[in-house]
Amino acid sequence: MNERQDIAVRDEQLNERKVQVPVVAPLVDIAENDQEILLYADMPGVDRKDISINIDNGRLSLSGLREVKPVGAVSWEEFGDIEYRRTFSVPQTIDVGAVHAELKDGVLLLHLPKSEAAKPRQIEIKTA
Repeated sequence: MNERQDIAVRDEQLNERKVQVPVVAPLVDIAENDQEILLYADMPGVDRKDISINIDNGRLSLSGLREVKPVGAVSWEEFGDIEYRRTFSVPQTIDVGAVHAELKDGVLLLHLPKSEAAKPRQIEIKTA
């Protein structure tokens, strides 16, 4: 291969590179009550179909992709595509089968119900 062919091959390889979408951790608030753990994740601009939630072996993984499709000619761009991704450790006492999520106004609300064994209970004292 001569030098001219080598440069052409390298140029073709450069054109095949794709733009990397930045990955950021969404801001979260976590609250707990007697019944469940509530996780609020800020994911503005992410559509419901572009969110993935997985719980496996005590690890909760959240990810969501926000894609911005500009209309018309772009003369200035600061708000682009972004991927939100975050992983948490969750207690084994979570009832994985009853976990559910809601998305409203760019905030993902994840309900992580506690199993019956993990819920606090009052112990009655009997007199003899």
